[in-house]
Amino acid sequence: MAVLDWSQCPAVERVPDKVSGVWVLRGTRMPVGTIFENLEAGASLDDILSWYDGLDRKQVQAVIEFAARSLDRASSRP
Repeated sequence: MAVLDWSQCPAVERVPDKVSGVWVLRGTRMPVGTIFENLEAGASLDDILSWYDGLDRKQVQAVIEFAARSLDRASSRP
């Protein structure tokens, strides 16, 4: 299983005193993991944006695209 280096994604941040130090969308309290849990459960991007106030579509897309690129790179390594 690939581990993503979220420190390389400018759309997220980790602050020790914010949401127990988990990776969140920059400027929010939305954990990155919550985005992927919802997608895995069958939610669409539009669903997520309607359920959680204050999220920016471009920021959420950037997180999803970062994860996809990172996983593609990881799977292409020998």
